[in-house]
Amino acid sequence: MNRLRLATRSSPQARTQSEVVASELTHRHPDLEVELVFVETLGDRRTDVALHTLGGQGVFVKEVQAAVLDGRADVAVHSAKDLPSLPTPGLVVGAWCERRDPRDALVGVGLDALGPGAVVATGSVRRRAQLSDHRPDLEFRELRGNIATRLSRVPDDGAIVMAVAALEVLGLIDDVSARHGLEILDIDTMIPMVGQGCVAVECRVEDEIAQGYLGGLDDPVTRWSMVTERAFLAELGSGCSLPVAAHVADGQLYGYLADPERGISVRDRIPLVDIGLDEACMRAGRLAQELQARLG
Repeated sequence: MNRLRLATRSSPQARTQSEVVASELTHRHPDLEVELVFVETLGDRRTDVALHTLGGQGVFVKEVQAAVLDGRADVAVHSAKDLPSLPTPGLVVGAWCERRDPRDALVGVGLDALGPGAVVATGSVRRRAQLSDHRPDLEFRELRGNIATRLSRVPDDGAIVMAVAALEVLGLIDDVSARHGLEILDIDTMIPMVGQGCVAVECRVEDEIAQGYLGGLDDPVTRWSMVTERAFLAELGSGCSLPVAAHVADGQLYGYLADPERGISVRDRIPLVDIGLDEACMRAGRLAQELQARLG
């Protein structure tokens, strides 16, 4: 029997995502034995500090990638939004799995119903910046931990921000809505993070066997969107620490950039209809440049 080892974080969301990938692999390849290899990342160890102080993107993936590069595992399963914008040497994304709902949601009180100065908890500078655009009176508090921990910290008369996909993966949408209240934010209100809602599966560049297994999981529509969104992010460079968002939807690329210290933000959208992937990436890069220039 053939075997494939999947490296993943051990959080409930990461574990469940990896189990879905494993189930799909064994469904497509009944002779394949799939094993999960759990890895602790810097982001898992340091829940006492804000994510952006740990270095932003990469804090949940580097150790998982290392497990594949050093041979402890064959593939790495990630939330695509955690992947750095540039490829990791020695690894290739063998599958961009079909995207779930990419939107963000307020758990607790809805955006318009929040009272003046209400508390919203989130560890994301992107979410804080966009919510501030609509409600500059809100008070923001840091929020870290797994999903159960975050759901236990919904402020009285306030809200926390969650990715809808994270709640979907764990089957929590109905329960959270009934217990706390749930408002899914439209994309015009809150542009998602690059890659949000997608699971990415990496393997070694030279591992043709693993690539063969993963090819069946790759969703062409999702891949097109992921590569385009990541081109926007790559244009800004790895040194960009500003709140940033980009998302492909309805034949358009939505882009966002903010400078909270100056209290300014810019957003725009460009059409992507009837063009190839190379052209879409070029347009994504130009949009990033234009937003940077407008931000000043």
